[in-house]
Amino acid sequence: MGRRVLKSKAPSARRVGKVLYGIVVALSAVVVLLYCLFLYLNRPPEHQPEGRAWRTYTYTFLLVATDQVSGSTDTMMVLTYDTVNQTAALVSLPRDTLINGVGEKNGYHFYKLNGLCAQNGMEALREEVGKILGFPINYYVQVNTRGFVRLVDAVGGVDFYVPVNMSYDDPTQDLHIHFNKGTQWLSGSDALKVARCRQNSYINERGQVVTYDVYSGADIGRTDTQRNLLVAVLKKALSNPQKFLEYYDIFLENVETDLDLQALTYFAAKALEFDFSEDLTTSVLPGDGTVTYHGWRWCYELDPAGVLDLVNTQGLNPYTTDITADMLEIVQKN
Repeated sequence: MGRRVLKSKAPSARRVGKVLYGIVVALSAVVVLLYCLFLYLNRPPEHQPEGRAWRTYTYTFLLVATDQVSGSTDTMMVLTYDTVNQTAALVSLPRDTLINGVGEKNGYHFYKLNGLCAQNGMEALREEVGKILGFPINYYVQVNTRGFVRLVDAVGGVDFYVPVNMSYDDPTQDLHIHFNKGTQWLSGSDALKVARCRQNSYINERGQVVTYDVYSGADIGRTDTQRNLLVAVLKKALSNPQKFLEYYDIFLENVETDLDLQALTYFAAKALEFDFSEDLTTSVLPGDGTVTYHGWRWCYELDPAGVLDLVNTQGLNPYTTDITADMLEIVQKN
């Protein structure tokens, strides 16, 4: 009787080799696709408007924070970022900056910059800011106060120098602000209170609530504090890139912007290389905050010559040549 030969059920070496080869090929394809995706997302956005030549891969941003009570843009800044030389300039625009505003839907006349977005929308605000500074704004980023609080808490709070004593109470808003002048640790809610504080209050001998300005020079002191606080928060956030997914979640829920995913990825990668202590200049537009215009008190009338000098000397100008006086559109009382 012949013997039966039992075939082994174990795969042959050749078969195992083919499987391993297939896995390697598949993994290689995934790596190549991911690398191509990274290159696509990490390429500089194309943005240069027609007209004057821009500095290579230099971008301008309008950064605004919306007031949680009135809906106005309580904080407005413009950032010019040179991604080639890794330099940036950040300038604050006083909320009471004098403009000639007219509501598109109701014909309402208003004369302060912080009301423009609420009346006519973000594009109107972006256009007006571009006219004031003499160059167009490439992108805007609008954050609500909840997002700011969450970001500060996400980075573990910040150590910040509070420049003045703050003592203000408003029971109608359940708002109570009490900070001593000096460096201290701020949580998200603390940081928002410091950023919002404009006045102190006390009760006089008659039992009346009396308020007075925290800062001298209209709202410029608060504008400086807001800008310095923002820089402190961003600096700490970028020092903890491992929390990027948490930042991104906060961004999606609390920010409106015209930056797409590709632009966000590019700027996030570039920002990780940025040195805030060496390569960032900060300033505020010069002017007079005591002007009354068409019955509106405490308007901030910009100084055209001062604005022009600041734009051209502090790194804000994105062009390869100087901006000239005729390129600025700044409202004057007379």
